[in-house]
Amino acid sequence: MTRDTHNTHLAATDAVAHIGEVAYLSVTAVNNTGAFLRWGLPKDVLLPYSEQLFRPDPGKRVLVKLYEDDQGRPVASMRLEHFLSDDAWALENGEAVTLVVAERTDLGMKVVVNHRYWGLIYADNMTQPLRRGQTLPGFVKQRRDDGRLDISLLPPGSARLDVVGEKVLKALRESGGYLPLGDKSAADDIKARLGVSKSAYKQAIGRLFKRQLITLEPEAVRLVPGALESLD
Repeated sequence: MTRDTHNTHLAATDAVAHIGEVAYLSVTAVNNTGAFLRWGLPKDVLLPYSEQLFRPDPGKRVLVKLYEDDQGRPVASMRLEHFLSDDAWALENGEAVTLVVAERTDLGMKVVVNHRYWGLIYADNMTQPLRRGQTLPGFVKQRRDDGRLDISLLPPGSARLDVVGEKVLKALRESGGYLPLGDKSAADDIKARLGVSKSAYKQAIGRLFKRQLITLEPEAVRLVPGALESLD
């Protein structure tokens, strides 16, 4: 069920959402039927009272699953547990996935994976700040025996190291070719600056050193003069 709005122009902060997806949508109006959400079409989609976890006010945003009711009408639901599974039998370790950030837990950040499954990014695997409703790419770090998913924001294997290497090169560009993080640096300092583990950082700078892009010091790395030009 949808509702006409006087202003059909999308707010810049609202992404277009589709049936079957989980999305973070703005409430445009509330009446005795429920709340109406802007989802990228001229008619807002209904969030019925029966599908609400709390009563959202106009202007607020809510995380919902979009689906079709028995009559084929688009409807939204905040009751994600009715639509998402903990058993991601169809996914493999290392597989690229689409994530929607749901909520913070004691262990890390709970995410929606491919709009179908629950997953968890452990706190020590969060390589960047995350906010509720954010959509971003990720990877299956591990599918457990019970089907639950551990998620990483970095790809596995050599591709992961390449991503970390790009972070290092970007930091070197921004700091004039000198980065005060080396083999002897504290893991917390590396995590705070680049959002990666010390192990991943050491492997990445080792690869950059072998490619003769950087020189290594105990507590720093330096960009080899002219190295970036060779990458263009």
